[in-house]
Amino acid sequence: MEKDASKQYASVGEGPSVNYAKMEQSARTHRKVLSAVTYVLLALWAVIVLFPFYWMVLTSVKSYSAYNSEYIPQFFTLSPTLQNYVDAFTSVPLGRYFVNTIVFTVLTTAIMVVVITLAAFAFARLEFRGRNIAFLLFLSLMMIPNELVIITNFVTITNLGMRNTFQGLILPSVTSVFYIYLLKENFEQVPDSLYKAAKVDGTSDMKYLLKVLVPISRPTLITVTILKVIECWNSYVWPRLITDDENYYLVSNGIQEIRENGFGRENIPAMMAAVVVISLPLIVLFLIFHKKIMAGVSRGGTKG
Repeated sequence: MEKDASKQYASVGEGPSVNYAKMEQSARTHRKVLSAVTYVLLALWAVIVLFPFYWMVLTSVKSYSAYNSEYIPQFFTLSPTLQNYVDAFTSVPLGRYFVNTIVFTVLTTAIMVVVITLAAFAFARLEFRGRNIAFLLFLSLMMIPNELVIITNFVTITNLGMRNTFQGLILPSVTSVFYIYLLKENFEQVPDSLYKAAKVDGTSDMKYLLKVLVPISRPTLITVTILKVIECWNSYVWPRLITDDENYYLVSNGIQEIRENGFGRENIPAMMAAVVVISLPLIVLFLIFHKKIMAGVSRGGTKG
């Protein structure tokens, strides 16, 4: 009887631990299944996103005859060629388009960084009448469609006689309401006591901006700079509208010139080679600085 009772008590004592072990094992299995499903969905999404880039590169290394002889699209090629890339630089002045784009991107980005830094500092630290109302009206400009702004800018630049000039390309792009807002929020994270202490010591506003706020906000400034470079490099509508001289074409709107006067509408492999060459700098730039972009955006959007 005593042995039977002891067995009964032992079984009762082991019951909760056994159930806990089963629950723990079930939870681990559930986590593994959930993790496996997540990775499968992410892999599927990666394939969907990256496939156009793969197809673009694959088409660019196919010869014109091989591409046209494919009744069924082939997902690989046994005879790749780089002749399309040679044609991209010899059939049209693609090198000139690159130089124009670099000049446009560097000047526009540099001027914009100066403008938005000064504007963000004024809205964040300087006290003047109507500051909040002015900033609110400034933010309301984000609600205006870009098409309306382009029309206004086109009329203004045309009346100033700046068509087919770098000035006409650059001036409408030297500011951004969103970047000013992002940088202003970043500046406001610095305590007011630091600014007041600097003023007591006789530090000028410009010196405080350059010596204190700019170093502290460097991640956001780097992010804004990279995003502006990408925006300028991909700019299409405004350069296409304001320039009809190929001496001022950028790589984005130069693609149309390549198609019409370079390779012809049927030479898709050569077109894809040009697109790969144009896209490669931005891809490399993003791969190098993607962490800084994410860190800067998240830091700029955090108060306190």
